[in-house]
Amino acid sequence: QVQLIESGGGWAQAGGSLRLSCVFSGPASSGYSMGWFRQAAGKEREFVAGITWFGDGTYYTDSVKGRFTISRDNAKNTLYLQMNTLKPEDTAVYYCNFLLQYGGTLPRHGYWGQGTQVTISS
Repeated sequence: QVQLIESGGGWAQAGGSLRLSCVFSGPASSGYSMGWFRQAAGKEREFVAGITWFGDGTYYTDSVKGRFTISRDNAKNTLYLQMNTLKPEDTAVYYCNFLLQYGGTLPRHGYWGQGTQVTISS
């Protein structure tokens, strides 16, 4: 069973920064691209950013390009999302997951962790 544990969310003012972490583990947790997703209240979960297993390739949804940076440390089984110049519309619960394929926006697993809440005030 894959395990995904997100942390690092909280409250910030618009223009501020937060860094999210996701610790991953389980028998099917190595060798795959990973991504961050988010779900705002009343909306569907959406893809935010993706990264290859080796961390040598990244891509982002348009609304966060230039503001968010995804990275990973496989030695620590940890995925990160550095979020800068935050906006109120970034308010959501953020989740990590493995990706079905690099370059795509679909998760590999139907299992999700508990997520971490990010709230940005104007």
